[in-house]
Amino acid sequence: MRALPRLALAALTAAATVAVVSATADAAADPAPITVLTSDFEDGTVQGWAGRSAETLAPSTAVAHGGTNSLLVSGRTATWQGPSLDVFGTFEKGTAYTISVWVRMASGSDNARLSVERHTAGVASYDQVVGNTAVTSGAWVNLTGRYTLAADVDLLRVYVETASTTESFHIDDVTAAYVPALPVQTDIPSVKDVVTEFPVGAAITGAETVTEHGRLLTKHFDSVTPGNALKWDATEPTENTFTYTQADPLMAFAKANGLAVRGHTLVWHNQTPSWVFTGADGQPMTATAENKTLLLGRLENHIRNVAAHYGTDIGVWDVVNEVIDESQPDGMRRSTWYNVTGLDYIRTAFRVAREVAPHAKLYINDYNTNVPAKRDFLFTLIQQLKAEGVPIDGVGHQMHININWPSLVDTESMLTKFMPLNIDQQITEMDVSIYTSNSETFPTPPADRLLKQAYVYRDMFALFRRYSSEITSVTLWGLADDNTWLDTFPVTRKDAPLLFDTRLQAKQAYWGVADPTKIETSASPSPSVSASVSPSTSTSTGTGSCAVTYRVTGSWPGGFQGDVKVANTGGVALGSWKLAWQFTGGQQVSQLWGGAVTQSGAAVTVTNATWNGSLPAGGSTSLGFLGSWTGSNPVPAAFTLNGTTCTVL
Repeated sequence: MRALPRLALAALTAAATVAVVSATADAAADPAPITVLTSDFEDGTVQGWAGRSAETLAPSTAVAHGGTNSLLVSGRTATWQGPSLDVFGTFEKGTAYTISVWVRMASGSDNARLSVERHTAGVASYDQVVGNTAVTSGAWVNLTGRYTLAADVDLLRVYVETASTTESFHIDDVTAAYVPALPVQTDIPSVKDVVTEFPVGAAITGAETVTEHGRLLTKHFDSVTPGNALKWDATEPTENTFTYTQADPLMAFAKANGLAVRGHTLVWHNQTPSWVFTGADGQPMTATAENKTLLLGRLENHIRNVAAHYGTDIGVWDVVNEVIDESQPDGMRRSTWYNVTGLDYIRTAFRVAREVAPHAKLYINDYNTNVPAKRDFLFTLIQQLKAEGVPIDGVGHQMHININWPSLVDTESMLTKFMPLNIDQQITEMDVSIYTSNSETFPTPPADRLLKQAYVYRDMFALFRRYSSEITSVTLWGLADDNTWLDTFPVTRKDAPLLFDTRLQAKQAYWGVADPTKIETSASPSPSVSASVSPSTSTSTGTGSCAVTYRVTGSWPGGFQGDVKVANTGGVALGSWKLAWQFTGGQQVSQLWGGAVTQSGAAVTVTNATWNGSLPAGGSTSLGFLGSWTGSNPVPAAFTLNGTTCTVL
């Protein structure tokens, strides 16, 4: 898998059973969470917390997040040492818990992590709930993440550790809570029954195989991809010691429910243990003949073991993943694989995979294949390797995209580019972020973003179905918004990139795939600018009449979120619009989506965005914003659209 397009960042996928969450998508409001544990240390005890080794835990009044006490962890001699709490009798299998802990260094700085240790039949596994988060001695930092226990265990503990140093740190105000699950909707069409041109799949962790998640998965999807469980760090963490504790339960679930499996991935530059790239001399490998022989030997041994372990249970393998870097003169990623072996690691991987799994379709998988330079390099590489007899059966297009990018034209060009190679094509890791830049963040996904997302899913799936003779499957990178890697990448914020929300209810995006006629009516054009949905426009700057609906959708001390819907109730279409109002309570807009905002004192002016400037007669559009307030937060009394006073609904 890979990042959002056009973001030059690299990161690993989320841990096997976790996803960071803070808000729902577009379902009804959640009920109040049920809290199952609280540790505030105000009674002057450690409240059941213990060290993971010989470190010291003690109540402290030096600093506190709330009240006067916190828990100090000192005497650490390793980064993994830290405070740990037994939750074996507290957490239930299949329930998604939101765990929150406040952390502060006693001195200096480090990155803190929140994790869970679990044992099954004495075998230990570790799930990361919140990854590296910068923590200093100057302020408290909150680690909040979502965890679902997906396996039977005989030990379960929550713990905090650091990444680099063994300095002392404090924790405080620890909570764990859950929202009662909603049943899966059974009265809506199954995606797999609507999209019949090719199988539709989802990437899964153990959390997607239990309770309502498992029911949602089997209702809507034909196939699954183990998101992390088949990667090198999960299957061969130390040399020639193979373990399938993460993947085997997923495979058993798939087999029991008649789901096909895509194997992901045999070779990648990420999530590969450091020993793989360590030479016989104990040093990092360089480009020598000895290192090349050793590295290719390790690669062959790995594939022969992992692919053979699952035999015919896996019908498609992503053999190599993300080998193209269009910034290089030859287009090849300068990974250790390439630096030591050149193209031979790709040749070896496909050759061995064919020998071990002759039944399987073998894929080369990459992201941003809609970018012309990248797809051209990938095309040339596949063309060369196939001419050499390398058994490449297909190309995988990850399709990690957002509501504004890429265009349908670029996506179609991506598909047509590879047609002359006479290989299969699959969409392997699709999700549609509601964000268009790293600087954006929303407390809840705005309605206009979710609507645009529905249009993207509608148009992309329509395109894929037109090319069903080329595309042999489409896989979404996740099941629902409660467990998506985009919550922590490229920055930590709640994203909503999938078809179902955090409570597993169908979103507008689902209807974009299942039945586009049921997408909410809006005059906003499709973000892909399909000719069929582009509204009529004119150069008129006036309006016959207008109506505005203003509502506060969320409020907290000192801040709030607002939503404004503006309707053109006149008889003349607008080619652009400007909405204005006065804040009489001193409120200030800090961030706005769906337009561009300026504020001078009490006067707020919003002009249209590029995608929603056309407002036809009888049409409407929505915008949302974050604001601050003190004392009171009165609703504006009047609004004007292009200078004309509107009716306030």
